[in-house]
Amino acid sequence: MSSPRYTQADQPARFAAAKTAGNARMLTTDYYDPSLLAGKRVAVTGANRGIGLALATELTAAGAKLVALVRQSSAALDALGPSELVTGVDVTDDAACSSIAALVSAPVDVLVNNAGYFYEPVERIDDGSLNFKEEMKMIDICALGPLRVTNAFFHAKLLQPGARVAMITSQGGSIGWRTVQNPTGGDYGHHMSKAAANMMSALVAQEMRQHGVSVGILHPGFNKTEMTKKYEEIWEVEGAVDPAVGAKRVLHEVGRIDMESTGKFINCEDGLEIPW
Repeated sequence: MSSPRYTQADQPARFAAAKTAGNARMLTTDYYDPSLLAGKRVAVTGANRGIGLALATELTAAGAKLVALVRQSSAALDALGPSELVTGVDVTDDAACSSIAALVSAPVDVLVNNAGYFYEPVERIDDGSLNFKEEMKMIDICALGPLRVTNAFFHAKLLQPGARVAMITSQGGSIGWRTVQNPTGGDYGHHMSKAAANMMSALVAQEMRQHGVSVGILHPGFNKTEMTKKYEEIWEVEGAVDPAVGAKRVLHEVGRIDMESTGKFINCEDGLEIPW
């Protein structure tokens, strides 16, 4: 019997099935091999907090050379002692992203586009809670932001053949899954921004393959961060994990990005694909 290609849309059912089956791939990080990133130059946007800080922490522990790209640093990030710390990187600012060329000293092995934004209220039409300004902000940060940064790295020759780009996106960008995960609609800005991010990522993967750069489109799984706190009541039902665990899941998949997998939309919880 062949292995499934796609992960399961119903997240509570997915997590429950993993517990019943004792699925080590979903319930542990025993498969993670930090040596795959040891010595690699890895740039991470939004490395000062949340999953970005967890990635920075794990990369440092793995012996990677961390290039942290942030609007402003944090005490926790400073304590890691990144190989390079670039502040003032606002991913919505064309000029700030273009300035990266002069601030990063050498090409990177991996660029992790992690910086994101999640407006807390669950927007709906029927209760009058839509916020168009916030929706545009999410699209700008989550979809155009990674494109600005990747563009800047490419033109600065910071992405050489063999480099990898990881786009941290979300299963929320899967249009095919909305009937399961959002059966009554709502949460417009978040889902639109992630669908736009997925389209951007797929196109970047197609273009960058011509330059020898592979692109992974990664759903990091459900992590217990400030951005997901509005869903705190379902964290345990849906298998949300500490960001330290989530970071290992993500970096495992980052280590697997290559030309064979480029452009695929992967769930870091189980390594399976997510349908568009």
